[in-house]
Formats: sequence, structure tokens, C-alpha cells
Amino acid sequence: MASAWTDDDHATRDDLAACRALLREGSKTFHAASIVLPGRVREPAIALYAFCRLADDAVDVAGGGHEALEHLRHRLDLACAGRPLPEPADRALADVLRRFGIPRELPAALLDGFDWDARGRRYETLDDLLDYCARVAGTVGAMMALLMGRREADVLARACDLGVAMQLTNVARDVGEDARLGRIYLPLAWLRAEGIDPDAWLARPVFDAALPRVVRRVLDYADELYLRATAGLERLPADCRPGMWAARLMYAEIGREVERRGYDSVNARAIVSGPRKLRLLAEAVAAAARGAADVRGPAPDLPAVRFLVEAAVRAGAHRRPGDDDGFAARARRVLDLIERLERLERIEREPRAPAAGG
Repeated sequence: MASAWTDDDHATRDDLAACRALLREGSKTFHAASIVLPGRVREPAIALYAFCRLADDAVDVAGGGHEALEHLRHRLDLACAGRPLPEPADRALADVLRRFGIPRELPAALLDGFDWDARGRRYETLDDLLDYCARVAGTVGAMMALLMGRREADVLARACDLGVAMQLTNVARDVGEDARLGRIYLPLAWLRAEGIDPDAWLARPVFDAALPRVVRRVLDYADELYLRATAGLERLPADCRPGMWAARLMYAEIGREVERRGYDSVNARAIVSGPRKLRLLAEAVAAAARGAADVRGPAPDLPAVRFLVEAAVRAGAHRRPGDDDGFAARARRVLDLIERLERLERIEREPRAPAAGG
């Protein structure tokens, strides 16, 4: 039997199996977090991940450079037009883009981020680094929100915050690994402020007393974004919250592991153990059930992600009234209705204060 979201589409059960295999091999943290996502979101999310993974490998691992990126943009154009190449990831991508109303600007921005990687681009300031994180990770956050049926600008902005925070965590974790590949993602101005010459350090990447202060600044800003993202998690459908809480907690834990190592991400790569991930999964389920104690009020969009939020909102405004996401959209509406009814029932059950003068 075909998956619910592929009943009327090109993608087949075998296509999705191929995408799942890429996920298992490529991202253990994302795979662990996806376990507690509902199937209606998990399967399209896996399809998106598969295309992202293939694109990253084509540009980064295979060293395809500009030619590979142009081919990827062509594949994306075909998928957006509903005429994907006869590849599992392309067919699955085309179905997801159409069903969930994901505008081309989002995956195209992701490819732009891969282009920056291929060119060895460096980032002078935190704002410059955030522009990069918006493309390679904020895009994923926005697309995940769309898969969950949320198109409100503030929810999309918080989803982008979560994606950017995760990428900043990756930057802090992979300092040594990136340096050995000839890359540096830490803000150059921060390095110079600590007396570190970026070119000299990249030629001989060592861990010294100054570097931890730079890595810590990156993780501190990531933590701010994780807190901002919490408000968005509370706005997601109830059955999606545990999975996204899991992603948030697991990636934040990578930062804590870097911290425990004295911010030394040059000589070793911080890893969250399997048993610890299981405990974090349990914590995620509990956090989703009770709600967050620290949900901050409205926060302005990061300037770096504003174009993503605007593109997603604009695409939703252009959808025809009859457009929906098939079974997934109907399921979301039912779940939202159930949540509203439960809230009304709780209000009805609450004791009312006696009238004044009674």
C-alpha cells in the first residue's frame, strides 16, 4: 500500500525507501528526532532531506562545484514544474513541493548556500554567518513548518530560528573538521578580536586559550535562538511537537558536549551518545506534553531569514481555495479542531467565581 501522501502522485513506496536509506546513513541526529514525528510529516521530511543530502554530496563530497550546482538547479526546476528526473529523490521532492505549497525560493536558497560552500566563502561578521545559516538551515526550518501546515509569518520565523541555531551548533562542533578541509566558518572579526589571524590559524589549526572564547560566543548565540524558537514549537500541531522538541534538545545537547570539552572542537568532534539521545527523546515527549515554561513573546525576524518567511507566506496567499495537502491537510485540520474543542471543554470545567454581591 502506498504512503498516504503519495496515493495520487509520482513517488512510490520504493522511492521513499531509498530516501529513508539516505537519512539513516547521513544524519543520525535527524533520524533519531524523526522517529517521533507523525508519519504524515516524517515521510515528506525524509524526502526533502534526501534531496538536500544528494545536493550536498554532489557539491561537497564529490567536489562537483559550479557544474554540479547548475545541474542541481536544473533538477529543482524540473521538480517544481512537476516533471522530475526519473530518480527517487527527485520524484519525491516534486510531490512534496506541490502538495505542501513549498515555493522554489526555499530549496533554491539552500542550493545557494551549497554554492557558498563550494566557493570557500568566509564570513567576516556574525550577520554574514547568519546569511549563510539562513540558506543551509533556515530554509529547512521553514520547509518543515510548511510540512506541518503552518504558514503564519511568526511561526515560520521561529522555525527559521531553530534551523539557524542548529547550524550554528554545527559550526561550533566542526571547527577542526572544517579547518582540515581548508574551511573556516567562525566570524573572522571575532577571531581577530582574540588575536587570532584567520589565515595563519587555518594553515595550522590549533586549540589554544583564545579559541574557546570564539566558539563559546557562537554557542551562546545559538542558545538565544533555541529559546526564541520555543514559541514556534508551541504553535505546531500537537502530534508534531515531540519530534521538533527532540531536534531542538538533541542539537542543543551537541553544544553542551562541546562546552564540557572546554570548547575544544579542534582535536575531537562532540558526539551525543545513543543512550543520551534516548533520554532526550523522552524529555522531548514530556516537554511537548506540558508546554514550555519559558516561552518568550513576539520576536522580530532575523534579517537573514526575512526573505524566506516572505516567500513562504506569499506562496500560501497564491494557493487556490481548493488546493490542499491531501490526507495530510485534512489530518491537520482535524487535529487542530480537536485541540480547540479540548480547550473549550477545559474552560467549561473550570469553576467560575461567584458574582459580586452574591
